[in-house]
Amino acid sequence: MSMIKQLSIFLENKKGRMWKALDVLEKAEINIRALSLADTSDFGILRLVVPEPDRAREVLEENGFLVKVGEVIAVGITDKPGGLNKILKILNKSGINLEYLYAFVEQNKNRAIVVLHPENIDAGLEALKNGNADVLSEEEVYSI
Repeated sequence: MSMIKQLSIFLENKKGRMWKALDVLEKAEINIRALSLADTSDFGILRLVVPEPDRAREVLEENGFLVKVGEVIAVGITDKPGGLNKILKILNKSGINLEYLYAFVEQNKNRAIVVLHPENIDAGLEALKNGNADVLSEEEVYSI
């Protein structure tokens, strides 16, 4: 297993809602490792990777937020042109469709971390491992 828990927080698309969610996490002293925000005219989905996903979900729900915990795959790539393309090529060759991805650059290293959510997470994980991708464990991601 090398899947990472991700929080998806459903937010009304109105002023201050994202701040309120992040404020709840700050007060609970939960640090954010990665985030992504997708929005429509009515609502947004704030996706977060945090070191304590179950506790984060609990404190967010206690404060009135609708939260879903799902799984994603984190992959380390070289932080240079073509790094992401190597991962996408592995998935493409295996016929794996991505629903979304987001990335961040790791401090103190020459690599970036890509958070992937394929349609079929098990098949995506298998394809990445078979393609010798640097699939990261929860511990590796949470300690960044």
